[in-house]
Amino acid sequence: MTPRRARRPRAPAWTATLTWKAAVFIAVMCCALAALLGTLVHVSVTGQTVRDAREKALARLVDATRLYEAGEPLPPFAGLDPAGLPDPLRRLTARGERGTMVADHRGRPTMWAAAPADGHALAVRVDHSLGAGTIDALDRSIVGSSILAIGATLAVGAFAVTRVTRRLHATAQVARRITAGDLDARVDDPRTRDPRRPQDEVATVSGALDTMAASLQRKLQSEQRFTADVAHELRTPLTGLSAAAELLPEGRPAELVRDRVRAMRGLTEDLLEISRLDARNETVDLAVHELGPLVERVARAAGTGTETGPGAGPGPGTEVRVVRDAEVETDRRRLERVLGNLIANAHRHGGPPVVVTVDGATVTVRDHGPGYPAYLLASGPQRFRTESGGKGHGLGLTIAVGQAEVIGAALEFGGAEGGGAEARVRLPEYVRFEDDPREP
Repeated sequence: MTPRRARRPRAPAWTATLTWKAAVFIAVMCCALAALLGTLVHVSVTGQTVRDAREKALARLVDATRLYEAGEPLPPFAGLDPAGLPDPLRRLTARGERGTMVADHRGRPTMWAAAPADGHALAVRVDHSLGAGTIDALDRSIVGSSILAIGATLAVGAFAVTRVTRRLHATAQVARRITAGDLDARVDDPRTRDPRRPQDEVATVSGALDTMAASLQRKLQSEQRFTADVAHELRTPLTGLSAAAELLPEGRPAELVRDRVRAMRGLTEDLLEISRLDARNETVDLAVHELGPLVERVARAAGTGTETGPGAGPGPGTEVRVVRDAEVETDRRRLERVLGNLIANAHRHGGPPVVVTVDGATVTVRDHGPGYPAYLLASGPQRFRTESGGKGHGLGLTIAVGQAEVIGAALEFGGAEGGGAEARVRLPEYVRFEDDPREP
């Protein structure tokens, strides 16, 4: 049995933010700088204090040596082989050398100086408590001031970084709004309004995003106007052509002409509908409907050849399965358009049987054909693109996606288990609150 590898714990999401990284960088740099400066000051002051104490001890040693050679009594701070003399100094004097050393004497820091004298060690001591206390107080001051400096630097740095990240978040939010279709969204950074003001990198990115959004908006609006104008201009000649086709004598040529006229009319209506959806000024007529009967009505219309919307064609029978019915608050006409296009697409480009399943507020349309093409699953339906080899202009699914967005439904495309294509429409379920009989 292969042992299971332990999963590496993931760091919290907030550790990946720029604010956190900047705070850590500032804290590390401040600590490193404080440690470096504190070490330099500590070493410098400690060295100076020890040198002063050593010079004082050596001066006392010279005086004690002169008194010892003159045979006079030694002062209280001097003596031969005194108790408490550090062993390194004893060994040093035994070799005929003199030296100094800091050590504790009776619990107090003491600077010792010793020199050889007739086989003994002549030593003097200097109280080093004041110097050691000065060094300790200096160390405490360095630590305290370092903490205050790090805290103040972190506060100022966090404030500065937060201002930058807030502007970056605002720019990202505008970019998401543009992606969602709000082409009027702009960052409008105040630094980009006045060219005399110096611009930082965030202002440059914000200005570039605004420029890109404005250019994209102009191009899309131009395309929308072109599509709407073409569709409107085609309606008048198509009406005349349709009337003229009805006057043709019955026969195969007349049927072909009428069929092509119907296809052109359906395409024109689809283009008009897409132009209205692109304009994003559609209004919805909301009402509460039972989803099961509504789906069955759309499936019957598709199965009998009844059109459920402009451009919807006939199809074979459709199986409807109601697992759990539900009430939904939606625009019936637009929902019928979505479901009709999905069912028509399943019949036209998929394979039988076509099964429509109602499970609560979710409707699933499944066929048993080759499935959706890879480009559709990756980036959604594309206009005037179809790879199934059948009839169509690739507008049916595009309209379904647009109408689903208008009514607030989620439309998902995927592959069905066992093969085939599957489209799933998720609607907001309507919850009816009944009166509580316990209430008066």
